[in-house]
Amino acid sequence: MINSNVCLIFAPHRILKMATDKKAHIMEHAIALFAERGFEGTSIRDLAADASVNVAMINYYFGSKEKLVEAIIEDKAMYMKDRIEELEANTNLSEIEKIDALIEDYVSRIMAGADFHKFLYKELMDTKRGDIHQFLSDAFARNSKNFAAIIERGIEKKIFKEVDSILTVTTIIGSINQVMISKNMCNQILAKPNTNDPYHDEAFKTRLIKHIKSMVHAHLLFVNL
Repeated sequence: MINSNVCLIFAPHRILKMATDKKAHIMEHAIALFAERGFEGTSIRDLAADASVNVAMINYYFGSKEKLVEAIIEDKAMYMKDRIEELEANTNLSEIEKIDALIEDYVSRIMAGADFHKFLYKELMDTKRGDIHQFLSDAFARNSKNFAAIIERGIEKKIFKEVDSILTVTTIIGSINQVMISKNMCNQILAKPNTNDPYHDEAFKTRLIKHIKSMVHAHLLFVNL
């Protein structure tokens, strides 16, 4: 509870920003711990110690560990939902330019959030926590369908070939996921030593984006003879 003395010091928008920043701080630490120890191996007390907050604060903001996971997933998925909707509404870009922009966004965000991706992969492979698994599947299926809708409009306009739009999106995301499964495996593919961190390698990120764009262009666009 925030008392009136605090309200005299901080404007309402400032208080809201402080709360938002604190929630984001907790979620960032939770992602790192879940990626390292897994959901079952991470307690709320562990998280409180790692994030330098008290258990009561975590319970106040999220209610439970399960709700914390849902908040993390919703936060990440919402960014891409908003980004897809922003691109859909942009009348200055062609469909292929919108797809190129989404490829860049997906590669950049997934590589920058390697811990989050590792955590997601573990959750998708573990169906024991049915509610979380369903929440995760629903959130990302929604974004995939919205992404596919851009491809479908390109097909309707006769700009793109008649392709399976949702499987095209799956292929794009799957290509990114493949290099994110294991840092060591990624380094082996790149012929790099295990000391290399491919997920913070700008040259590799550029190479991956270029490759996926090239693959998608060949898949979607008609060849002008």
